[in-house]
Amino acid sequence: MPRVIVCDVNETLLDVGALEPHFKQAFGDGRVLQDWFANVLLYSEVATLAGPYSDFASIGGAALDMVASARDITLSSADRTRILQGMLTLPAHPDVRDGLQTMRDAGLRLVTLTNSAPAAVQQQLTNAGLNGFFERSFSVDTVRRFKPAAEAYRSVADSLGVPIDRLRLVAAHAWDIVGALRAGCAAAFVARPGKVLYPLGPKPDITGPDFRSVAKQIVAAESRHA
Repeated sequence: MPRVIVCDVNETLLDVGALEPHFKQAFGDGRVLQDWFANVLLYSEVATLAGPYSDFASIGGAALDMVASARDITLSSADRTRILQGMLTLPAHPDVRDGLQTMRDAGLRLVTLTNSAPAAVQQQLTNAGLNGFFERSFSVDTVRRFKPAAEAYRSVADSLGVPIDRLRLVAAHAWDIVGALRAGCAAAFVARPGKVLYPLGPKPDITGPDFRSVAKQIVAAESRHA
């Protein structure tokens, strides 16, 4: 039986870089986006390891306040709202729709797993025009532990009623790949510009420079399990 394909959302399917103009307007430098998103991911891990749990949007707001304070900038409410609400209207990367269509045409089951809250991911996928590709969308809110905690991946397997090794995560984040592999999933890495695998972590059997090429490799690999 082919594995269920579990797609990460932010940066893998959706282009977080679309927020750069908002950061340039608010901070005078669009590159602050990278600092902000790195802090969002870092403090989601703090919430998982040390507690208490807060949803991804709340952590995003706190991280935005941190990067502003570090630069002695007082954000206007309009700039703050523009950035945080912008996460809900991110466009899909240009290669995503073709890749999803390739996998769906091959009969593969497609779901998502994201650190975003359930309502947020539904808005994200709908606004990006991708919602119709997926049979279900999963959020770490279910277990209140952010990826790459093993509980996040196991919750998807439990909800679908399949063994954990019948899932294949697709992600552009090395930490997500490591988490999925350590939890017992297969994985496929989308090596978007600037994204590389963690040298000390386990390696996925599929790696490609974009979502389209990864999707083709997944179809070939999973056809052997049909």
